[in-house]
Amino acid sequence: MIVTDVAHLAEQASLTPALRKALAFLANLPGQPLPDGRIVIDGNNAYAIVQSYETQAGDWLFEGHRKYLDIQYIFSGEEVIGWAHIDRAAVTMPYDPAKDAWLGTVPADEITPVRLSAGQLAVLYPTDAHAPKHAAGVPGPVKKIVVKVAV
Repeated sequence: MIVTDVAHLAEQASLTPALRKALAFLANLPGQPLPDGRIVIDGNNAYAIVQSYETQAGDWLFEGHRKYLDIQYIFSGEEVIGWAHIDRAAVTMPYDPAKDAWLGTVPADEITPVRLSAGQLAVLYPTDAHAPKHAAGVPGPVKKIVVKVAV
């Protein structure tokens, strides 16, 4: 996992061609929020999912992926993403290749909370179990762009 802001990602990650395109997409976002939905960046190699939601308090539901890494970029608002290595996760929903996702739980004492504010991002690799959408204090609105980059 890498946690940084858009301006410093290139200094911290080995950039594949698809990751370079994803970073360029994030670096050139318009000042106004994008509408929710999917945006193609580089065919199936890189695409973005724009989401708007209210963060929540409560249980941590972890997910993981095999075909894509996630760049979870906070456009506005703030949230906490739970992180753990996949070895610590107990799978509750087996991997679904069509969704490139599995779900699971992690013992509370093995969760690392990562707080992200507007302009910050986390790069989550297939070895990173993650539980997004948690409130950073009290629940609040978030506009997030999840960029999926093929590994």
